[in-house]
Amino acid sequence: MESAAKPSPEVKQGKGLLSHLGDFLMGPSGTPKNLDGNFLAVDRTRLAHERTMMAWIRTGLSLISFGFTIYKFFQIQELSTPFQQGLINARSFGFIMILTGLVAVLLAGLQHRKEMRSLRAAGIQVPPSMSTIVGGMVALLGVLGLLAVVLRQ
Repeated sequence: MESAAKPSPEVKQGKGLLSHLGDFLMGPSGTPKNLDGNFLAVDRTRLAHERTMMAWIRTGLSLISFGFTIYKFFQIQELSTPFQQGLINARSFGFIMILTGLVAVLLAGLQHRKEMRSLRAAGIQVPPSMSTIVGGMVALLGVLGLLAVVLRQ
């Protein structure tokens, strides 16, 4: 009986997506790539920075959406029953909350950028951050909410 032949390049091209993913994560011999302690520690550090950025994005998005909701709720309420204005009106409160959320996202983005730059300065290859893109989109949402509050009467 003949031993099993190694797959030809034509057979390798027909591999499925999961097989390609396995080749990406594992070396040719089936052992995990880069499993030394330093690599894993650096990767955990980078991922901790990503999680921190995403937590700040969630906080900023919550402030932005809650501020806009308060503004719209009291705008609708004023149409049906006018009420006394206190120390701060709903429009100002909504504006302050949206601005606070926007500043939180922007400061988190600056901090994240600084941390990624420090990892790169240490000679560590850091892949592009998806949380930075999400942070930019949330910041854009905050600016649009801020404009909606400022430009509407």
